[in-house]
Amino acid sequence: MAGSSHGHTPAAWTGVIISFIGFCIAGVFMVAANPLGFWAGLAVIFIGGLVGLAMKAAGLGMPKESAEMAAARARAGQAQVSS
Repeated sequence: MAGSSHGHTPAAWTGVIISFIGFCIAGVFMVAANPLGFWAGLAVIFIGGLVGLAMKAAGLGMPKESAEMAAARARAGQAQVSS
């Protein structure tokens, strides 16, 4: 995966950071036995996913791969397997 730049975009980083904060909030309130805070943390996790998708739609995510690039990647994969 290191060669594919998977997730190295502002959209991915922002979505994951917000979701991680939500996870921490939910974890703290779960231990504190506070259901309202726990559900608030889960809402923040969901918001992190929405923010990541919105940023991707705004052009801050990975660009879609063209058909030519997909074909070249498939040929390169086949060449590595047959070698």
